[in-house]
Amino acid sequence: MGRVFYFISGWISLGLGFIGIFLPLLPTTPFVLLAAVCFSRSSERVHEWLLAHRLFGPIIIDWQRYGVIKRKTKMLSTSTMVLFISYPMIWGTFSIYIKLVIIMIMVGVTWFIWTRPSERPT
Repeated sequence: MGRVFYFISGWISLGLGFIGIFLPLLPTTPFVLLAAVCFSRSSERVHEWLLAHRLFGPIIIDWQRYGVIKRKTKMLSTSTMVLFISYPMIWGTFSIYIKLVIIMIMVGVTWFIWTRPSERPT
């Protein structure tokens, strides 16, 4: 039962991480990292596939071994968040409270990303 739970959770997490590439308030990296943990406990084959994946593999390896988010990833995630959130924040008809919550979430995610090391230790 435990392996099945982790396996299903891994695919759900990976799917949410993939969707997060396109939706700025749904962070990609934490979901991909969670998927890696789930697959490491349920399917060695899928875990190895994920580590070898050209897009997700380097993110997982850098995080697991060094706690690193590369500068390029930080810049891409920050600019994507700003780009996708700016239009609805300026032109959207959301209440000011919803806008403030969205801004606080974006600031929190950005703070977390930029306070992680950018380079592997030498």
